[in-house]
Amino acid sequence: MKINLQEVTDNMKRKQWEERGFLLPQYDIVQVAKATKENPFWIHFGAGNLFRAFHAVIVQNLLDGGTLDRGILVAEGYDNEIIEKMYMPHDNLGIAVTLKADGTIDKKVVGSVAEALPLDVGNYMAFGRLKGVFANDSLQMATFTITEKGYSLVNGKGEILPEVQADFAAGPKNPVSYMGKVTSLLYARYGAGEKPIAMVSTDNCSHNGDKLYAAVSAFAKAWVENKKADAGFIEYIDSPKVSFPWSMIDKITPRPDASVEKILQEDGVEDLSPVITSKNTYVAPFVNAEETEYLVIEDDFPNGRPKLEDGGIIFTDRETVDKVEKMKVCTCLNPLHTCLAIFGCLLGYKKISDEMRDKELVRLAEAVGYQEGLPVVVNPGILDPKEFIDTVLKIRVPNPFMPDTPQRIATDTSQKLAIRFGETIKAYHADESLHAEDLQMIPLVLAGWLRYLMAVDDKGEPFELSPDPLLETLRLQMEKIKMGDTEVEEVIKPMMEDAQIFGVNLYEAGLAGKVCDYFKELITGAGAVRRTLQKYV
Repeated sequence: MKINLQEVTDNMKRKQWEERGFLLPQYDIVQVAKATKENPFWIHFGAGNLFRAFHAVIVQNLLDGGTLDRGILVAEGYDNEIIEKMYMPHDNLGIAVTLKADGTIDKKVVGSVAEALPLDVGNYMAFGRLKGVFANDSLQMATFTITEKGYSLVNGKGEILPEVQADFAAGPKNPVSYMGKVTSLLYARYGAGEKPIAMVSTDNCSHNGDKLYAAVSAFAKAWVENKKADAGFIEYIDSPKVSFPWSMIDKITPRPDASVEKILQEDGVEDLSPVITSKNTYVAPFVNAEETEYLVIEDDFPNGRPKLEDGGIIFTDRETVDKVEKMKVCTCLNPLHTCLAIFGCLLGYKKISDEMRDKELVRLAEAVGYQEGLPVVVNPGILDPKEFIDTVLKIRVPNPFMPDTPQRIATDTSQKLAIRFGETIKAYHADESLHAEDLQMIPLVLAGWLRYLMAVDDKGEPFELSPDPLLETLRLQMEKIKMGDTEVEEVIKPMMEDAQIFGVNLYEAGLAGKVCDYFKELITGAGAVRRTLQKYV
């Protein structure tokens, strides 16, 4: 059994796949691909695992159900080898494996991708084809999963990237930067008659539509200023003809896992070996992902859209998208992840799911979410916050199939605490009926992070801290403290006063004393982390 067009269109071969539990496309793949290429309505940028497990599957389900009669196009602008080594050899087909918390899996052969193209100006045919797609009246939306970094035009020091600077000067003809290429395609749509389109970031970052708009607008203004583009291009970008909706996306899609590969091999599927590209991208003919998924999009589509809500996408207004994101990031998911990441590292866990068999860690996450978060949660109305936490703690995090690690989630924690906990502390101060001084578990988590920065686990053994932009500075400060020290406040005071880290000055918030006391207990010696959790949780 091989993943290619011949296999899934041959009746005898299809029977073999279906007998082994695979769901196959219930439509004419060849005919759908032809119709899609002629009149594309949706193109996606970012051909990686999240797209293959989420966007492409949504389209597949709508094709199967008859809501759609065309599929989706995908362009890859970061790593062309994904197209060359994974899409092309398998005729744009792939296997999407859903890993369920009850231990079962669903296997689906996905054929909704009609065309996969490199976003590469050096490939004249491919880039010309993309310009043709953007000039087509039928195109309604371009979506993106290129990571938050993909929209940035500057380096870590705030300096414009050299390739962006060169593209600003050279104009839209042969751009090199990612956003330069995207803006060049939009300029082609402008030149074809100022046709309407929705440019929809579905990356997991706050106000993602604004980030996409800012990048595109910067190119448009530079090109007009340098007389490389019509002055009307700026007006087009800023007009109702082009929208940049906000969205919130949530679906855990780890890299293809060896255990899933083994299951598929036992089913008789061949040629499943993953490929690690020269850019260190890890891709395979299959993707694996959790069953829970959310995609909430601001309903602003100047050229219309199909009934994508039939595929589970929630369409709403911008204010509600913002509320959904705040609910997730500030209360119902991200803070719980950070709790488990910090204490998971200290207690030696290697999988987040294993932590859900630890009664103290479960109670800690529940207290942070239900007891301390829900009283000030931003309720979006379209999703129930308590049900969201229920799903996180009872289905998503305990899922034994999900190979997520506390070490990965602990990455960049200094950049996350202000949003994940600081906003809740601020909300307590803003509510006359609540008192931030009453918080118990959030200060314990903050103290746990300071303990984590010592890079010594609860057995007293050193461990490697996850990457963090402030790691070097913080480690130098924490090296002044040894296990068993009791005079520690002067060392950790500069951090507790830092609103950039915690979102608030912990002294002004009335929580510094509590955080300091917890921290002292956490460093009394080997086993102190466990004893402190048992005492307070």
